[in-house]
Amino acid sequence: QVQLVESGGGSVQAGGSLRLSCAASGSIFSFNALGWYRQAPGKQRELVARITTRGALTVYAESVKGRFTISRDIARNTLYLQMNSLKPEDSAIYYCNDPVSSRPWGQGTQVTVSS
Repeated sequence: QVQLVESGGGSVQAGGSLRLSCAASGSIFSFNALGWYRQAPGKQRELVARITTRGALTVYAESVKGRFTISRDIARNTLYLQMNSLKPEDSAIYYCNDPVSSRPWGQGTQVTVSS
């Protein structure tokens, strides 16, 4: 299977920005779509945003619309999540994965937003 590795997390103040990256070990055309997910302690994992690899059609969770932007770079085999106007409730471990097929979850990358 193509491996997916998340990076770019960190600790920021509310209102700040971060850009997360998801590097694939092979062509992202191996996937019809890719998505960013997050999970906070004591909460269920939720889909934050998804994008189709060819047409770049996007879907966002209502809680992040207008603040987050998902994109993909075919040449670099990389998925991105630009996160602006961050809020404390955005704090979570963020993962990338195929929203359709059953794949194992990676290590994720921690995002912490302080008031």
